[in-house]
Amino acid sequence: MAKLTMVQALNQALLQEMKRDNTVVVLGEDVGKDGGVFRVTEGLLNTFGEQRVMDTPLAESAIVGTAIGMAINGIKPVAEIQFSGFAYYAYPQLEAHASRIRNRSRGRFTCPLVVRAPYGGGIRALEHHSESKEAIYAHTPGLKVVIPSTPYDAKGLLISAIRDPDPVIFLEPKRVYRAIKEEVPDELYTIPIGKANIIKEGADCTVVSWGAAMKTTKEAVEEIEQEGKSIELIDLRTISPFDEEAIIESVKKTGRLVIVHEAHKMLGLGAEISAIVNEKCILSLEAPIIRVTGYDVVFPFFELENEYLPSAKRVKDGITEVLAY
Repeated sequence: MAKLTMVQALNQALLQEMKRDNTVVVLGEDVGKDGGVFRVTEGLLNTFGEQRVMDTPLAESAIVGTAIGMAINGIKPVAEIQFSGFAYYAYPQLEAHASRIRNRSRGRFTCPLVVRAPYGGGIRALEHHSESKEAIYAHTPGLKVVIPSTPYDAKGLLISAIRDPDPVIFLEPKRVYRAIKEEVPDELYTIPIGKANIIKEGADCTVVSWGAAMKTTKEAVEEIEQEGKSIELIDLRTISPFDEEAIIESVKKTGRLVIVHEAHKMLGLGAEISAIVNEKCILSLEAPIIRVTGYDVVFPFFELENEYLPSAKRVKDGITEVLAY
């Protein structure tokens, strides 16, 4: 069992799943010869050839549209969009076709498609390279949305996404592509889509996060616990469908909830989580729910991106406020 970065874990997942299942193909801009902009697909072209690792034109709508056609005809495409901010050109294909095929055909057809995209800020990138717009996809019935936070989760969740019969938007937090290394099993394994990971149990407050924000949230939780508090930390892993049961059961136990995400606050997934907790276990709450999020502005250029992203201090302040209520 080797220690891998998220990039290496994703590459391993693709390599092993393509060896296991010859219907799995990879397509996207520069995924072949160059191995992808972040090198997630590096080496796959040499192993599988141009029939299964396909460089495409710079046309996101064409990439996803072609992948949908493949998917409903027995192929399992993994389409890469270089940055999630470029995926909006493909959204009509996802909303009007991929997400609706099962319903439109009354179950006669499914669309086993994976759309991979690096997402989120924190790497000093240009405009349209740092968005966290996962709520758009989560708001689209028929799409599943997965966001790993660690190398181990990234491999298991990507394999599950490839094997899933429905379209999966697989958002990869590029801020932690190479910032975390951990042991990842050499063999194939899966992590269920829709099941959260309770990273640690606690009694005083529930904290929920996902993606790159999880690394920051862990730092804040460790500081809080040094002060004698007990925090239950949940990594959502899957944005749609998300694990309501895990959150509700945790809040019933702790009575407090803090939600941390990088996306804008308004209509972000934190709002939905908050609404569901209020609907299903409001009498268990001992303090108002707090959301620590990005701001409701266009993601700033790199001089200000650290002011936009939730910091460990902001997360710690949010938890402290809830605990003190």
